[in-house]
Amino acid sequence: MKKQKPGKLYYSISEVARMFGVPDSTLRFWEKEFPALKPRTSPGGTRRYTAKDIETVRLIHHLTKEKGLTLSGAKQALSNDYDGTTRREEVINRLKEIRQELCDIRDAIDKWERKNLY
Repeated sequence: MKKQKPGKLYYSISEVARMFGVPDSTLRFWEKEFPALKPRTSPGGTRRYTAKDIETVRLIHHLTKEKGLTLSGAKQALSNDYDGTTRREEVINRLKEIRQELCDIRDAIDKWERKNLY
């Protein structure tokens, strides 16, 4: 999942789709299924996703693609405990970042040790 560009207010559907590695059609489908996901539309019908919309997509993606919940399970998780679901997803993402940092440190140490042994 790619990061958002800082300072950008609106994202196109294709930009958001690339962030999460899903087709545009998946995002349009999620809009119909999840009332919390309502990107703004221009007079011409172009969808414009805000940072809040992207956070909602991140939650839906986490629940359906990473945790493997069905759409009805994801809807229930969001409607029953949106704040709790959000916090859990944030903690999981932070733990993944920490794990990556630790793996990078381990690799750097291994590389340093190999360099100094030979």
